[in-house]
Amino acid sequence: MSNSYAQRHGLQPLGAGIGLRRSFYETLPATERTVDWLEIIPENFLALGGRPQHTLDACAERWTVLPHGVGLNIGGPDPLDEEYVTRLAALVERVDAPFFSDHLCYSRLGGVYLHDLLPLPFNEEVVEHVVPRVREVMARVGRPFLLENPSYYANMPGGTLAEADFLRHVAEQADCGLLLDVNNIYVNAQNHGYDPRAFVDALPLERVVQIHLAGHDRYPDVIIDTHGAPVCDEVWSLYRYVLDRSGPVSTLIEWDQAIPSMEAVMDEADRARAVLREVAR
Repeated sequence: MSNSYAQRHGLQPLGAGIGLRRSFYETLPATERTVDWLEIIPENFLALGGRPQHTLDACAERWTVLPHGVGLNIGGPDPLDEEYVTRLAALVERVDAPFFSDHLCYSRLGGVYLHDLLPLPFNEEVVEHVVPRVREVMARVGRPFLLENPSYYANMPGGTLAEADFLRHVAEQADCGLLLDVNNIYVNAQNHGYDPRAFVDALPLERVVQIHLAGHDRYPDVIIDTHGAPVCDEVWSLYRYVLDRSGPVSTLIEWDQAIPSMEAVMDEADRARAVLREVAR
């Protein structure tokens, strides 16, 4: 897309990546299979030392590494955690990440981490709260920053905006990028009864710099975003729908529970890479 967020910051599509998970520490640094880039959960590496640091350094010599956090608490009422942001900035610098990301949610209340990514009310008051916090994080870390659309199972009270408009307002007013989780779009659309393609059409796709693909668990009355299964056909189809409108975007296969062999995760990344190449042609 012309004049996109990625272009303004000199960010090129990286291809298809996988997450650096503990079960891959031994095998991933020496793999001969194609891996375009890696994503890390920075909270696992903020206190560097020992085996995690050795593995991260070895991987960073081979691949681009992108930190994707769960603890920034960008939407919470508590002040930003100064020590966390300082350590995050040092980690981003250490791996020389071209950009970093976290979730548009809250995860801490009254100084207590809730160990969950909880949804925000979709309204202008929350936009006005989040925007200066995003700007502060970007200034402190000194790299482009992306916010991810989270999955959610209840609409928070006080919402006055559609979710896509809420995402747009935050991203445009803060001038940050978006990490579009296509599985989350599908899960939310199924659980809340809306058209996922219409949702995509309402987004500022020119701000999408990264995509997540993941699996979910289906129950009779709800779909749960578990990151514990292969990407389903409907999500692959929605992914292609997004790329047809956005062009190629750095894509991650996200697998955090019931993690299979590294080869199985790489097979999913191969499939994403094939779609990216088709779109590029």
